[in-house]
Amino acid sequence: MRFFWTFFWAFLLIHMATYVVSSMVGTAYSFTTATILAVAGTVLILFIAAVIPNEPTSEGQH
Repeated sequence: MRFFWTFFWAFLLIHMATYVVSSMVGTAYSFTTATILAVAGTVLILFIAAVIPNEPTSEGQH
Protein backbone atom coordinates (compact mmCIF):
# COMPACT_ATOMS: atom_id res chain seq x y z
CA MET A 1 0.00 0.00 0.00
CA ARG A 2 2.95 2.29 0.71
CA PHE A 3 4.10 2.03 -2.92
CA PHE A 4 0.65 2.81 -4.25
CA TRP A 5 0.21 5.97 -2.17
CA THR A 6 3.73 7.15 -2.97
CA PHE A 7 3.02 6.77 -6.68
CA PHE A 8 -0.45 8.31 -6.34
CA TRP A 9 0.79 11.50 -4.70
CA ALA A 10 3.89 11.75 -6.89
CA PHE A 11 1.66 11.31 -9.95
CA LEU A 12 -0.71 14.08 -8.90
CA LEU A 13 1.93 16.55 -7.73
CA ILE A 14 4.25 16.07 -10.70
CA HIS A 15 1.38 16.39 -13.18
CA MET A 16 0.31 19.59 -11.44
CA ALA A 17 3.86 20.97 -11.52
CA THR A 18 4.30 19.98 -15.17
CA TYR A 19 1.07 21.71 -16.10
CA VAL A 20 2.01 24.91 -14.27
CA VAL A 21 5.55 25.02 -15.64
CA SER A 22 4.43 24.30 -19.20
CA SER A 23 1.86 27.10 -18.91
CA MET A 24 4.48 29.52 -17.63
CA VAL A 25 6.93 28.62 -20.39
CA GLY A 26 4.24 28.70 -23.05
CA THR A 27 4.56 25.13 -24.31
CA ALA A 28 1.96 22.38 -24.62
CA TYR A 29 1.21 20.14 -21.64
CA SER A 30 2.48 16.59 -22.18
CA PHE A 31 0.75 13.84 -20.22
CA THR A 32 3.39 11.30 -21.29
CA THR A 33 6.31 13.38 -20.08
CA ALA A 34 4.62 14.06 -16.76
CA THR A 35 3.86 10.36 -16.27
CA ILE A 36 7.47 9.37 -16.99
CA LEU A 37 8.65 12.00 -14.50
CA ALA A 38 6.15 10.67 -11.93
CA VAL A 39 7.45 7.11 -12.28
CA ALA A 40 11.05 8.29 -12.05
CA GLY A 41 10.21 10.46 -9.03
CA THR A 42 8.48 7.55 -7.30
CA VAL A 43 11.49 5.29 -7.84
CA LEU A 44 13.81 8.01 -6.54
CA ILE A 45 11.66 8.62 -3.45
CA LEU A 46 11.46 4.91 -2.64
CA PHE A 47 15.22 4.50 -3.18
CA ILE A 48 16.02 7.39 -0.84
CA ALA A 49 13.64 5.99 1.78
CA ALA A 50 15.39 2.59 1.57
CA VAL A 51 18.87 4.10 1.91
CA ILE A 52 18.19 6.36 4.90
CA PRO A 53 18.81 4.47 8.17
CA ASN A 54 15.90 4.05 10.57
CA GLU A 55 17.97 4.33 13.74
CA PRO A 56 20.40 7.07 14.75
CA THR A 57 24.09 6.29 14.45
CA SER A 58 26.37 6.12 17.44
CA GLU A 59 28.67 8.85 16.03
CA GLY A 60 26.69 11.70 17.57
CA GLN A 61 26.41 10.10 21.02
CA HIS A 62 29.16 10.61 23.59
